[in-house]
Amino acid sequence: MTKWPKGIRAAARALREDLWTAAPAPLSHPRRPGWLEWRPALAVPLVLAAGMLMILNTNDYAFDYQLGTDFGLLLAGVQSVALVVAMYRPIPAWWATTLVTFVAARSLTDSRFPTPFPWTAGGLGVQAGVLFLVALRVRLRASVTVLVISSLSGLVCLMRAPQTSYYQNADVAIPVFVAATAIGAALRGRAVARTRLVEQEELTAEERARRTLLEERNRIARELHDVVAHHMSVISIQAQVAPHLVENPSEELKENLAGIRENAVEALTELRQVLGVLRSEDPLSGTVRHAPQPTLDRLDDLFGNVRGAGLTVTRRTSGEPLPLSPGVELSAFRIVQEALSNAIRHAPGAEVRVEIGYRPAGVTVRITNTPPDRPAPASPGAGHGLLGMRERTAMLGGELATGPTPDGGWEVTALLPAQPPAAPTDPAEDTP
Repeated sequence: MTKWPKGIRAAARALREDLWTAAPAPLSHPRRPGWLEWRPALAVPLVLAAGMLMILNTNDYAFDYQLGTDFGLLLAGVQSVALVVAMYRPIPAWWATTLVTFVAARSLTDSRFPTPFPWTAGGLGVQAGVLFLVALRVRLRASVTVLVISSLSGLVCLMRAPQTSYYQNADVAIPVFVAATAIGAALRGRAVARTRLVEQEELTAEERARRTLLEERNRIARELHDVVAHHMSVISIQAQVAPHLVENPSEELKENLAGIRENAVEALTELRQVLGVLRSEDPLSGTVRHAPQPTLDRLDDLFGNVRGAGLTVTRRTSGEPLPLSPGVELSAFRIVQEALSNAIRHAPGAEVRVEIGYRPAGVTVRITNTPPDRPAPASPGAGHGLLGMRERTAMLGGELATGPTPDGGWEVTALLPAQPPAAPTDPAEDTP
């Protein structure tokens, strides 16, 4: 017994929320234009249709229903205005048309002509149009409620219809109302499904971009770990061997070298602890993960793989090769690799020219490709290759420039210093 009052209260609350609101439910996605943006253009033909229906309804109410010109014009005007307002405020517009139909039907006492009852011909069109707009703008539950109330209001008018020479059109009106509501609800359901699909696609794209960015940063972190670990290991070994290379080393020298080795080992241990989790989550095998990092000397192997994918690659080297730090060598190789990957994806069949220029201060890497000779297939990538190049270049204190060439191709130029910039030191440490 206690469930019935709660159910009734819940139904009454839902009914009040559906029928006593002036704001329609949002339909279009904020980043995607929908039909709501076309309302100013749709309002023009709707106003013309409302004007013609107003003339028809005025004639029916004033003469066939014998309500007088002024009263008939008022009722017809309210209905026509409600039809236009339904695009913006569907529920209040529906209330207005329903009440006008009820008032007109209840005001009819006698008619000398076979008048449609309780909906006039124009009133039937207005009511169907309003029901269509209501179903297009509000939830399905509210649309069904509105349809039921509209149909019941007409049946109530028929129950107390005056005995006159009119003909009843409920058997025609109700199927028309059902069809209008069904079409509007179907269009709304399609729009809602499309909106949710767009939102899901945006979320998926954002997640893919975030995952790609994290993978790129993780890869850079792993490579940086390999470079730093290599140098720290070398420092540790050199500090351990150095006392044996000096005849009768002093205790101070032995102590300092032991401190250097101890600090190097401790730093290497902490670095491996910080990046240990990152390495453990690497899906690659241990052999691949611990393989030597590639340098510019392995570009020929990279070019061979790219040529096998159908890309024409030429190489030109200028200047006298100079020793580069492992980080610079690795970043230069990765920049060339990423530029060639972009050329394969976005410029199939193009010719790629790779230029390596050695300067006293560093190395210049320039990759240029011609326009593609055929349309590029759709690429599922998230477009973070250029971002990875910029991060590598900025990490080394270099410069990167990318952009289209005059002939329609693409160019990537990176200026990398021979040695990465030293970490800033605290001026207080240099004070004697």
